[in-house]
Amino acid sequence: MDNITHTLTGLALSQAGLNRKTRFATLALIMGSNLPDLDVLWSNGGGANYLEYHRGITHSLLGVTLLGAALAGLLCYLGRRFPIAEPQATKAPKVNAPPLDVGWLFGVCWIATGGHLLMDFTNAYGVRPLLPFSDRWYALDFMPIVDLLLLLALILGLGIPALLRVISEEVGAKKPAYQRGAVFSLAFLVLLWGLRDFAHRRVLGMLDGHTYGDENPVRLGAFPTFVNPFAWTGVVETSSNFHLLSVNALAGDVDSRLSHDFPKPDPSPPLEAALESRTGVVFAHFARFLWVQVEETDDGDEVTLRDLRFASPTEDRLGFAARIKLDHNLRVVSEWFSFSGQRRN
Repeated sequence: MDNITHTLTGLALSQAGLNRKTRFATLALIMGSNLPDLDVLWSNGGGANYLEYHRGITHSLLGVTLLGAALAGLLCYLGRRFPIAEPQATKAPKVNAPPLDVGWLFGVCWIATGGHLLMDFTNAYGVRPLLPFSDRWYALDFMPIVDLLLLLALILGLGIPALLRVISEEVGAKKPAYQRGAVFSLAFLVLLWGLRDFAHRRVLGMLDGHTYGDENPVRLGAFPTFVNPFAWTGVVETSSNFHLLSVNALAGDVDSRLSHDFPKPDPSPPLEAALESRTGVVFAHFARFLWVQVEETDDGDEVTLRDLRFASPTEDRLGFAARIKLDHNLRVVSEWFSFSGQRRN
């Protein structure tokens, strides 16, 4: 998920009641919900480097546990280094912060980092939770990386109580609590997960019940859109082609005649050489529906690798592309990766 969603979810967990368990709970939830994305510090070396290290060890079960423990240790140190000051005068405002509870603080930090891993697990990009023991990718595929409905629910659930508190201060009324809005946001999150998971399973069943050009599916996937939980992109692999099509979970059937077809290339030396390059190895390991194009040029060959789970059948967008240029001796001349799939000059 995007970092705004992670942050607002952490804040909602705090306002739902965890902020009353220990000092620093809100800070721990906001920091911890973004902490696994520290991998951006060593995954920004360009193309294949990003694919290889993004959502790596910091997005594993071991990684989020160690990050949570490190964050809790830091906050415990700060809590002992800077204790809550006692009011010196009778009219001094009373500090309402709960005392530092080490057990709860470690638990809250793990909830924050573990929640980040769980939310990333729900989308199509996926995570590698078993690193460093296994680098296999896992994904539930039912949430987009940015879900506009979820963002709106989080903003409303947290923003409306804040607005009402400002108004109540001006009119002298009792301040409303944040808890109900936070509980609403979290309940919406769970319900949206259930709805999207139901729609995802329905679409997979619809895709599996068809033949495509007289061929049966070998593998298939369904990937969500940003807003409509019932609108999906279906990807079906057969023995000779990939098929990309739009599917509505509320429809009664899939019209496979409207699919965009991507024929699989025959094995060739340029294709083998491209897949043995660093970018080719990293991209092929990451991609789930790998479609390859081999184009002969004056200087040799250009091989384009795409992952069709990030393609759109309605926007003429294929996305997530790696290109490897080879000379006539099949040596790599250049290699790069792009999220948009646009050619670099």
